[in-house]
Amino acid sequence: MQIVVAIKQVPARDSAVHIAPHGKWIDEQDLSWEINEPDAYALEAALLLKEKHGGEVVVLCAGPGRVQSSIRDALAKGADRAIHVECEGLEAMDTLAVARLLAAAIAGEKPDLILAGLQSDDLGMGQTGVVLAELLGIPHASIVMELEVDGQSLRVKRELEDGWFQWVRLPLPALVTIQSGISKLRYATLMGIKKAKTKTVQKVEPPIATDHHSVAMHRVHLPERKKQTRLISGAPAEAAAQLVEILRSEVRAL
Repeated sequence: MQIVVAIKQVPARDSAVHIAPHGKWIDEQDLSWEINEPDAYALEAALLLKEKHGGEVVVLCAGPGRVQSSIRDALAKGADRAIHVECEGLEAMDTLAVARLLAAAIAGEKPDLILAGLQSDDLGMGQTGVVLAELLGIPHASIVMELEVDGQSLRVKRELEDGWFQWVRLPLPALVTIQSGISKLRYATLMGIKKAKTKTVQKVEPPIATDHHSVAMHRVHLPERKKQTRLISGAPAEAAAQLVEILRSEVRAL
């Protein structure tokens, strides 16, 4: 089976972020870049399916020349080839424009399955995969925690609210967006890094206009940081229970 994995390159999580002078996006100078974490889990899911069922994994990525590093990283982990849609200003495009870019870029492919991360770490809209499926006219499922291919159908486990889950069966071809943490991510081996240098990266120009958007980024702001001290009263057991609840529900450290 042929699996296409849509990935996005985003600033590394430990990067020091500053607002650009124009105020519409972050200053990209001196940033380090990496594969968007949910997309990395989508790639891992594709590689596991390939190991089980055979076939080909194709990486699809849009962006400037710097995304080549993330594409090569994906190839080093086991993807077979890649499609790079060369374009600037991806952060200024709305979800529909990006989805149209990706849909046009894979028009010549006949994938059985398309995987994407649930959302991007930089914008976090969680829409590109779903819109891409609609443009391609194929069924889709989001927030997928587990997936199984059975002949010409796909069985997926979706995460719902309040700890509930839902199993859904989709006909192939289909698109699913993957939730982070569904499996353990692999590292690129030395042999994989060497093989990545010989794998094909097809560079394509944006097949559609990239300057027409229905949504525009007006201004971005860094979150405000405030220090706050909260005193927890009561007996030691009660105070401990309150502290655990705060760490779980508010701080989300547990």
